[in-house]
Amino acid sequence: MATTMEAAVLHGREDIRIERVLVPEAAPGELIVRVGAALTCGTDLKVFRRGYHARMIVPPALFGHELAGTVVEAGEGVTEFVPGDRVVALNSAPCGQCYFCARGQEHLCDDLLFNNGAYAEFIRIPERIVAKNTLHVPDHVPLEHAALTEPLACAMHGFEDSRPRPGDTVAVIGGGPLGLMILHVAALFGCEVIAIVKHDGQMEAARQLGAAHVVQTDNIRKAIRETRALTEKNRGVDIAIEAVGVPESWQEAVELVRKGGTVNFFGGCALGTHVTLDTNRIHYSGITLRATFHHTPALCRKALDLIADGRFQAGAFITGHAHLYELNRVFEKLMKRSTEIKTAIVP
Repeated sequence: MATTMEAAVLHGREDIRIERVLVPEAAPGELIVRVGAALTCGTDLKVFRRGYHARMIVPPALFGHELAGTVVEAGEGVTEFVPGDRVVALNSAPCGQCYFCARGQEHLCDDLLFNNGAYAEFIRIPERIVAKNTLHVPDHVPLEHAALTEPLACAMHGFEDSRPRPGDTVAVIGGGPLGLMILHVAALFGCEVIAIVKHDGQMEAARQLGAAHVVQTDNIRKAIRETRALTEKNRGVDIAIEAVGVPESWQEAVELVRKGGTVNFFGGCALGTHVTLDTNRIHYSGITLRATFHHTPALCRKALDLIADGRFQAGAFITGHAHLYELNRVFEKLMKRSTEIKTAIVP
């Protein structure tokens, strides 16, 4: 194996450089994985725009976190994986010992370990992620499909955390990758899904992935009117999931649900953001407000199983392919609100 490799290094705001760096070596308990495919992600796009992520990455640092590949080196003590194994290595792992892990809320772990560096020829997988959150990829599953495990686990978390029942009417605000994943999961579960999107490409994708109705508008009041009109007696939806991450959409979500309905603020807003909500409506209509972040090891396993059994339309989410040296161009295109859902970066 070569001693150096090409990798994307984040240096700051809209500053990614493809550099030659040392190929990592596996310490005890670790793996070195040859990256088969690394996927673009809305979180990576935010990091590219802002130049950092307070919890996940501080520049200069290797970049990217959705990947699948092949083990090329297993460190001392690793028994579950050997060179040649096809794996998906998740971007984090909980400690398993803190207050939140003990309560089954591993996504809120006080010592959640993150890993970056997927946009590279090889990546080092830390011991804790090897032990808790690295999974074998079945032979029939393409690596670029397996790389969807992490975002799908997040989408499943948001959906399941909303306490759905088969037959519920679910409105999903946002036609980005995670919004589309949530609506697809909801449709597979047996819900009637209303997608609220802005762009023509999102409209087509939402229909393909199972939306029963699509409301296309960038006018919040119009979206509320048209969505409620799709429900019996204009009562509102059972569940509204906000997957955009802007305060106006958070407020919109509360106006979409029926009495006794549930709102999930899935999309994370910028630090310091505040929203104004109608407390009278929330209280006297018995509306439940929830917020869902990240994933857990159990959900990651469920996500890979859903991809492997073929019900999840993994191929519909991979809408482009690019080489590592094209990464800047790919992100610039995504910033212009391209119709691409996810691009597979193939080192």
